[in-house]
Amino acid sequence: MIEVKNLVKKYGNHVAVNDLSFKIEKGRIYGFLGPNGAGKSTTMNIITGYLAATSGQVIVNGHDIYEEPEEAKKSIGYLPEIPPLYMDMTPREYLSFSADLKGLTKKERAGQLKDITKLTGIEDVMDRLIKNLSKGYRQRVGLAQAILGYPEVIILDEPTVGLDPKQIVEIRDVIKGLSKKHTVILSTHIMQEVSAVCDEVIIIAHGELVARDTPNNLGKHVSGSNTIEIVVKAPDYKVKAILNKMNDVTKFEVHNDAEEECTRALVSTGVEKDLREDIFYAFAAAKCPIVGMSYSNTSLEDVFIKVTSGRQTDRRN
Repeated sequence: MIEVKNLVKKYGNHVAVNDLSFKIEKGRIYGFLGPNGAGKSTTMNIITGYLAATSGQVIVNGHDIYEEPEEAKKSIGYLPEIPPLYMDMTPREYLSFSADLKGLTKKERAGQLKDITKLTGIEDVMDRLIKNLSKGYRQRVGLAQAILGYPEVIILDEPTVGLDPKQIVEIRDVIKGLSKKHTVILSTHIMQEVSAVCDEVIIIAHGELVARDTPNNLGKHVSGSNTIEIVVKAPDYKVKAILNKMNDVTKFEVHNDAEEECTRALVSTGVEKDLREDIFYAFAAAKCPIVGMSYSNTSLEDVFIKVTSGRQTDRRN
């Protein structure tokens, strides 16, 4: 769908994007993350053809963004952080104008406007001036413009910034619905948003790719372990003996619990395996009942901080 190859963008002596390569597959929602100045917006502007790269290549649906810009751009809908709206137009006028720019026929326009205004929830404000709409509705109008023409890829730069909690939930629901027919690249600083809607996460820092995986797997890979806390009705020496026999337990800590005759243990396990069932059966076989168990792994916020820390960034994005 999209292939970014060895992308470099320099502003004088500053390298905003440094030999960046990744692929975007069809029908998924990607979270595109990075600290301020990491090169996110620069990368998105290059992918959409708004900005030229210093070197490298971007292939969109089989078309080189520089050699076949018109064909490549037909496959992309783009919503910048600040939607490019004309405040003295109504949404109906603005979307009709956008449809003309995208070369839609009158028949295509009529059908698409009906479906897209329903999808984005702007049916009731189509004939109000955009300048009189709330920020949430302006974002929806900008999103409708990005969807117009049914591009195969939709790129959204901070689509929920400045919205209230209700509006954020509504926009997230719209984004989830888009994945049924489109591939979505979502740039945001809100980690809960990524966890809620994204199938895969790409993290860059200082213009370089530093991590890529599903939201759940990122925590496992970066942390190096998952932690299971158990409370066992058994003395500490028995708990230690059982855990020592388990090959996939990398380390553990054992403490006497406040509850009588119980021992509390913090167990660290291998990154690819959830040992809760194995632990349960091991203690059951030894007739040592587990009276409490909880499981935790590294949060997406912790992953983000860990993989981007120690990398200096510039304010230019």
